[in-house]
Amino acid sequence: MDRRQFIGTAAAASGLLLLKPKTAFGYEANSAVRLGLLGCGGRGTSVATSFANNTAARIVALADLFPDQLEKGKAYFDKLNSSLGYAGPDSNLMFRGHKAYEEMASSKGVDAVQISTPPWFHVQHLDAVVSAGKHAYCEKPVGVDISQANHALEIGNRAEGRLSLDVGFQLRSAPPYVELVRRIHDGALGKIVSIDAHYNAPASKYPERPNTSPDELRLRDWLWDRQLSGDILVEQNIHVIDICNWMLKGHPTKAFATGGRNVINHPGDTWDNYQVVFTYPDNVRVNLSTTQFGSVDWFDVSERVFGSLGLSESPYSGPVRIVGQNAWTWAGDAPPKEGTQPAAFASNGAFSDNLAHADQEKDRSFIQSIVSGQFHNQAAIGVESARSAMLGRMAGRLGREVTWEELLAHDEVYKVNIDMTQFR
Repeated sequence: MDRRQFIGTAAAASGLLLLKPKTAFGYEANSAVRLGLLGCGGRGTSVATSFANNTAARIVALADLFPDQLEKGKAYFDKLNSSLGYAGPDSNLMFRGHKAYEEMASSKGVDAVQISTPPWFHVQHLDAVVSAGKHAYCEKPVGVDISQANHALEIGNRAEGRLSLDVGFQLRSAPPYVELVRRIHDGALGKIVSIDAHYNAPASKYPERPNTSPDELRLRDWLWDRQLSGDILVEQNIHVIDICNWMLKGHPTKAFATGGRNVINHPGDTWDNYQVVFTYPDNVRVNLSTTQFGSVDWFDVSERVFGSLGLSESPYSGPVRIVGQNAWTWAGDAPPKEGTQPAAFASNGAFSDNLAHADQEKDRSFIQSIVSGQFHNQAAIGVESARSAMLGRMAGRLGREVTWEELLAHDEVYKVNIDMTQFR
């Protein structure tokens, strides 16, 4: 199967709908959806750029906590929009400070909001967007603790049938992954026994920020802060956990984990490694190893699924294939390169190889759902994967096995303890 054939099977395998345009819910076919970007950082800018380049959406509004980020975003999207033949974001739709998310959500000039703020704020911002009747594209995770995840489910229930609510799991839209998972679900591997997965990346980096207050430093360097990010397992490694949930059609029942902060010495309290053994129904084991330290310029993520009829491999870079009785190798528009991705692949979202079309397919599907009126609601899968990542994090932090039921009953609450009113 090549990329052209992929379109016909994507909906069944990924749960996303790719529909023909029609007039519905006030949107004319192929009309411009007015999109606001909440959070003008690197990843937020990258995804909004994909929306602008690959869909009928137009970036009309920007919001950020910090004025310099907002100004940088305005300059960038003025130039990008001009290259696409229309004006940059409206100067009246530029929102700054701790109330910016509420102002954007309530704006009559915005149809949909892309939420690309630090993870601790995702659910709070999602609530405001959905309550204001706006469609929402929310980056993962939808919640850094169980309380937030529960709240996200309630928000999803309110959005059902009237708004699109997508979660940023782009891999579920990557053509090679969609086809591989379809084949696994059709029995190509037989009975699945185990999955070996890894997510290895260099240490995250931030510039020096002299004369910056401790609160502002935490918010700007949020990847290093466990409360704000959820730690590496919840904030980044969740992609691998989500793929395993997708392949196995469910979530783990328990987990045992180890890990720690063994190498990195920058400020903050995130760990730089986890080793997790998840147990799924039917006694399927998923062994996840993750590292995030050092300065070697490489990035390596993959899942290897072992079944009674063969095995599958699904690296970000390298052949996506099945070896065994039902052998198959993805053959898309361009063969993926062997080896690992450079480190920038992780930090700036400049996806290539097997993920080259992931963002554009995901973005097109979200915008089309709005235009067609066939709304998405991915709150449930977003919460399931967030909880699964939290299960591994809790097992690691407690140093013992934790069950799914124990996780859901736990009173763990993450608090940032920052007075946000100081940012105006």
